[in-house]
Amino acid sequence: MFAFGLGFVMELFTISAMAFDRLIAILNPLRYHSILTNFRSVLLTFLLWIVGSASMAIVPGTVLPLPLCYSSLKFAFCDYAAVVSATCIDPTPYFNLISMCSFILMIGSFSFICMSYLRIVITVVRMNSKGNKKKVFSTCLSHLIVIVCYYGPIFILTGLTRIGLALTMEQIHGLRVGTILGPSLVNPFVYCFRTKEIRSKILRIISKVGPAKQRRQ
Repeated sequence: MFAFGLGFVMELFTISAMAFDRLIAILNPLRYHSILTNFRSVLLTFLLWIVGSASMAIVPGTVLPLPLCYSSLKFAFCDYAAVVSATCIDPTPYFNLISMCSFILMIGSFSFICMSYLRIVITVVRMNSKGNKKKVFSTCLSHLIVIVCYYGPIFILTGLTRIGLALTMEQIHGLRVGTILGPSLVNPFVYCFRTKEIRSKILRIISKVGPAKQRRQ
């Protein structure tokens, strides 16, 4: 439960930190390396891990002392809501606690990302060179794809729940697993194929494989 929650929170922090990185790179390209030094990057990473670990320690800490009435969970992982529902007490206060924590983390990170990109858009609008605008778009495209893959399933699940649409357990599992695995599966393809050297290497390998198959035939 702690590991799952920590992975969820650190994914939020990572996407937010990437938005901050893009913001610095576009607003202060000449001072980028002086602002985001190795020491500051390591310090920021360390602080994010500390905050994430401390916030997620609340999750198992509140549910472990509770008496259990059921020994099995209808979830693919040790989900907080499923564990609380399996206890012999009223789960409402615990649901409210985890909902409030999740809301603060989700809205806080998403608001930071939106404000970062709003500032980036304002900067791009003021640019006169189309070439610079294209570079900015190319710089941010990979990150925007990761944001959509991560927040998309979360907003779909939340929206469908709020409008009263009943989802099956398989559909809920699918959306939650998509939130976990989506960015991890997309990242290698997005960042590898957008790197010129890696893309060229892959194309060379593919071009060699094709003629080799034709010779065998």
